[in-house]
Amino acid sequence: MTALPQEGGCHCGRLRYRLSAAPLMIYNCHCTNCQKITGSAFVVSAAIPESAFEFTKGEPKKVEWTSDAGSHRFGWFCGDCGSRIAHGQTPSLGVLSLRAGTLDDTSWVEPVGDIWTKSAQPWVKFGAITAERQPTDYAPFVEAFRAQGRF
Repeated sequence: MTALPQEGGCHCGRLRYRLSAAPLMIYNCHCTNCQKITGSAFVVSAAIPESAFEFTKGEPKKVEWTSDAGSHRFGWFCGDCGSRIAHGQTPSLGVLSLRAGTLDDTSWVEPVGDIWTKSAQPWVKFGAITAERQPTDYAPFVEAFRAQGRF
């Protein structure tokens, strides 16, 4: 079992955070926004309760944009090294997308599915749970994550 709280931060260490509740799910996002932000084919994200997340050191910078789904999004990042930490939506849905690679301990991180597969690079191989766009029902992702029994 993975212990809580989990902690993490940016590459340079000037921005730190604490996560006090288990993620709802972990997934890969292949949207064009995530590809641009990461400079990679996709990002590994942990959907977390916004109320369970707090910065413990430093002040994040904030950027805003419109997502591929048309929603108003924001992202927190370190103003010194540029590491992206988490994304959210305005108005808030009570859930943040935490960049799982920013956790201090990533040994338990295992995505259960892939979203925005319509934008994925052609060489990417998917698991059992996929969504071509933004899912309207996350229940299969959440159930698969709970079944892993990591928390």
